[in-house]
Amino acid sequence: MRKFFFDILYLHKGEADKQATLEYVKENIHFSGSTLWILACAIIIASVGLNVNSTAVVIGAMLISPLMGPIVGAGFALGIYDFALLKKSIYNLLTATLVSLLFSFFYFYISPFKQAQSELLSRTSPNIYDVLIAFFGGLVGVIAITRVEKGNPIPGVAIATALMPPLCTAGYALATAKWTYFFGALFLYSINCVFIGIATFLIVKYLNYPTVKQLDAHIQRRVRIIISSLILIVLLPSAYFAFVLYGEQKFLEKANDFIEKECAIDGKTLVYKKINSKSEPKTIELAFLDKSYSEQELEAIQTKALQNGLENTKIIIRKNSQDNLQVFKDDILNEINKQDNELNVKDQMIADLQNKLNHYTFDNSQLLTEINVLFPTIKSISLSTQSMKSTDSVFEKTILLYQSEKPLNSKESTSLAHWLEAKLQLNNIDLLEVQ
Repeated sequence: MRKFFFDILYLHKGEADKQATLEYVKENIHFSGSTLWILACAIIIASVGLNVNSTAVVIGAMLISPLMGPIVGAGFALGIYDFALLKKSIYNLLTATLVSLLFSFFYFYISPFKQAQSELLSRTSPNIYDVLIAFFGGLVGVIAITRVEKGNPIPGVAIATALMPPLCTAGYALATAKWTYFFGALFLYSINCVFIGIATFLIVKYLNYPTVKQLDAHIQRRVRIIISSLILIVLLPSAYFAFVLYGEQKFLEKANDFIEKECAIDGKTLVYKKINSKSEPKTIELAFLDKSYSEQELEAIQTKALQNGLENTKIIIRKNSQDNLQVFKDDILNEINKQDNELNVKDQMIADLQNKLNHYTFDNSQLLTEINVLFPTIKSISLSTQSMKSTDSVFEKTILLYQSEKPLNSKESTSLAHWLEAKLQLNNIDLLEVQ
């Protein structure tokens, strides 16, 4: 049984060469040239997504964001005691953070839409659950990085840990001078950075990556104390916010139960409801279609609220009138029109993003099936469009990586390249055999 569990949890199986993995990590920590441009564009896309409350656009921005690189680099540096790499990683992470804040601030400053949408508000109140997401997402990410076959987890990690949206939310808060949003979003970003780094550090230690130099026990103890302190600094506020969130959820449950009981009496029709769990005192605001309340009835309802566990809560019931009903009607119509406009904008953005993604990705499974008919010796392929950078320009190149039971001769290679170009309507596809 012990051997069974050991084999299941054994991470060295399928592990890539440690030096090659380390070089891969080092290559992805830098922010300059094309990487900086990609980051800036991703920030603008994410800001637009938050501004129009589009989950799909925000996800697209997270997929193309390169922010994970320096965070993983810092975790690797701590794990192998490479303080030069740690310094570079932190420097590049700070650079990326400042650039992200600058671009998001600029976008929201010039944007005519300043209202905080739900996608944006969800990044202003971090709690212990965000810690769990960051830590386990970081574990998945670094395990994938250390594999020979990287697989598909890395895009999922980018979405789950959500580094980009908190930075855009912080930029929005700077542009609108909403400081509680700013510190909440920045704290969420810090949670993600710290716990992705901690997860990376633990996996690097578990896989026994060789250290750059041997440190005495005193310095190793100091590193452990610093890491433990960082965990506590981030964990304690997160736990407090989770406790506050739990209290708010319990209040909402009690409030909704109370409203259902009150509405069930005499078949009253509720036309308006607003629950505020953050005010002092907390408030429950209601309006009914055909019911007005006297002072004595309002006092009775307040007493019922206390009996239902709603302490320190004020019950407000709007008076019924035709004017109020017209206001409700106008509000509903305005909201419907607003949502229609937002949906049109979102659909266009999603279509543009899908077109961009389709430009860079291909259905490799289907292509392999068709290629095998013409070239049965080919075992595996990977076709993708890459952004290439030379000393004086940036250009795109479509490359087919393939493994074959025996090397293709020049005639076969030319035939395969021409077949792909005709099928995909592309020019100058390069072939590269992988041993």
